[in-house]
Amino acid sequence: MREPSAIRAVSAGGGVAAVIVAAGRGERAGQADGPKQYRHIGGRAILARTIETFLSHPRIGQIVVVIHSDDLELLQKAVGDHLVGVTVVTGGRTRQDSVRLGLVALDHGTPEKVLIHDAVRPFADRDLIDRVIDVIGADQGALPALPVADTLKRESRDGTIGETVPRAGLHAAQTPQGFPFRAILAAHEKAHQAGRDDFTDDAAIAEWARLPVKIVPGSPDNVKLTWARDIVMADQRLNGARLSFPDIRTGNGYDVHAFEPGDHVTLCGVAIPHDRKLSGHSDADVGLHALTDALLATCGAGDIGTHFPPSDPQWKGAASRLFVEHAARIVRARGGRIANADITLICEAPRIGPHREAMTAALCEMLGIAAERISIKATTNEKLGFVGRQEGIAAIATASVVYPGEVPE
Repeated sequence: MREPSAIRAVSAGGGVAAVIVAAGRGERAGQADGPKQYRHIGGRAILARTIETFLSHPRIGQIVVVIHSDDLELLQKAVGDHLVGVTVVTGGRTRQDSVRLGLVALDHGTPEKVLIHDAVRPFADRDLIDRVIDVIGADQGALPALPVADTLKRESRDGTIGETVPRAGLHAAQTPQGFPFRAILAAHEKAHQAGRDDFTDDAAIAEWARLPVKIVPGSPDNVKLTWARDIVMADQRLNGARLSFPDIRTGNGYDVHAFEPGDHVTLCGVAIPHDRKLSGHSDADVGLHALTDALLATCGAGDIGTHFPPSDPQWKGAASRLFVEHAARIVRARGGRIANADITLICEAPRIGPHREAMTAALCEMLGIAAERISIKATTNEKLGFVGRQEGIAAIATASVVYPGEVPE
């Protein structure tokens, strides 16, 4: 089955296509009400919400939805008008084969990049999709993921704990996973011809085919609706959304470092030639130090010294982006979404303007947010005080973070 629905023209934004995988049976969620992707949350089918997210994204052109051969009527009933501009194809025996068939359906359109997304992740947002698209390269894929927060245990054969698994460096994978189209199609075809059908996601196939995949910040909201309880909770979340108060928090940070002999300063992650450098245990990046404190303040997580004490020799000379990325992980682990970051650098020299674009790009990567959510400004101190005497540089930072709201009693 291949429905003759029109294929959307590839957007001028760079030839990005999407494959939405909806061919599963969803046994873990129960079958009494049909496959889970067709069940309703907030009054609409899960699959309809997922498709709408990708249809409304300005950078995505072609969209293929892969369904089970028995589900065409369910799809038409659940999605309705949203099928206009979407190609529908029949999936295979496994998720892996369904993805391959979806990619084959895109082949004639030859997009540059492709996103592969689970139908039962209806809460992927535009910022997450943009982060994935931006990282895909000619020879590199992108995987949205969250650091594992729980302690992990490996079970022994007798049901007792065999060992505790170190969680450092471990991430929980999400979708959409993004890849250069030709490379991931070739990897799927190669796996199919080799009789390999045991890969659990597309990033695993990319690894097998030696296609590098870079991790980008995922979203705590981007949950996969696996169990019946997940669907109930998602429905409650959407039905209660209008009643909940947004929990928007603002944190402030301030830092100052003195000058010492040197040939450059590092500000907001960018090395700037100068006749002196800033003195500090790390790279003394006042902008990033202030921002770290601002982020931590939004969830009462202490300050930069709490997490990176200057008495600890391992942080000597460390790049301050490590501190910002650590603070951002703490915020996201607590359900927060970084709304914006605003940094003011206070100095007589060096000039900041020529480096603002590079600073913004560096912060986009550290925080996983769009450039429009970042502001970097500079001002002098009108030759007053230690800044005016060019004895050092100060910075003030403000960060706004949106945390899950609460429904009032």
